[in-house]
Amino acid sequence: MSTINEKVRCLIIGSGPAGYTAAIYASRANLAPVLYEGIQPGGQLTTTTEVENFPGYPEGVTGPQLMEDLKKQAERFGADIRMGIATAADLSASPYKITIDGEKTIETETLIICTGATAKYLGLADEAKYAGMGVSACATCDGFFYRKKRVAVVGGGDTACEEALYLAGLAKQVYLIVRKPYLRASKVMQERVFHTPNIEVLFEHNTVGLFGENGVEGAHLVKRLGEPDEEKVDIAIDGFFLAIGHKPNSDIFKPWLETDEVGYIKTLDGTPRTKIPGVFAAGDVADPQYRQAITAAASGCKAAIEAERFLLH
Repeated sequence: MSTINEKVRCLIIGSGPAGYTAAIYASRANLAPVLYEGIQPGGQLTTTTEVENFPGYPEGVTGPQLMEDLKKQAERFGADIRMGIATAADLSASPYKITIDGEKTIETETLIICTGATAKYLGLADEAKYAGMGVSACATCDGFFYRKKRVAVVGGGDTACEEALYLAGLAKQVYLIVRKPYLRASKVMQERVFHTPNIEVLFEHNTVGLFGENGVEGAHLVKRLGEPDEEKVDIAIDGFFLAIGHKPNSDIFKPWLETDEVGYIKTLDGTPRTKIPGVFAAGDVADPQYRQAITAAASGCKAAIEAERFLLH
């Protein structure tokens, strides 16, 4: 470990709704929090264009604007917000040590982990090309924009089926693109999908590209890829939703904290407390269930209150 450069009472790692909300509460409680913004300052929301489901914005707000507002609010109360990425952690004993950018080490009495999760993509160049223009990794966030339109969901698990069913209530037509000849989802979810008239399941299809002028207008698929009867199929769609999972950004904490098989940090009894006293996890890094800005913000609030109580004892 590098030398200790600084000692703080409350360190917050990550800067989505959870991190910034934790900073707002911790600042107002005079904990003098230091927050490092991480790889993606503002978190996943900075990649979404329009946010319409965050309370208090009746006209909607862009993801980057919402994050900027939260950041300013935290700074107004004295939060010390910095650029930097946590690259190593030592939670073996209090005070806990976090290394920033591989060089600077900070000792902290309380740690709030808000490092979020990263949606998994197929890795097509077109996914980046059409980001925010028809490509999305969150149906509950963006489904509303596809009312009465045609959309495709990629994936074969419970999440993919849930997203397809949610979108079926809004869109005219939903294609569920599944690589395998079967669904991995639970029987109940499969039944629901098969009984929804406007969902068409495309088994044994791989997405190889997207096309469109000013946004997604369709997808290039290959049916039975690599087989003698392989064929190219194009479908007309307005939206392309990825539902092949999220990867929680929890790797550096795994030696110390319990995670589930995917990597989500386990917390105790519906609180942001982890098994290590004074270490808390909030937002998507600890939430495989909801993954919404508002639930992340709420858990950031809880984590800051828990940190304040911990420091009082």
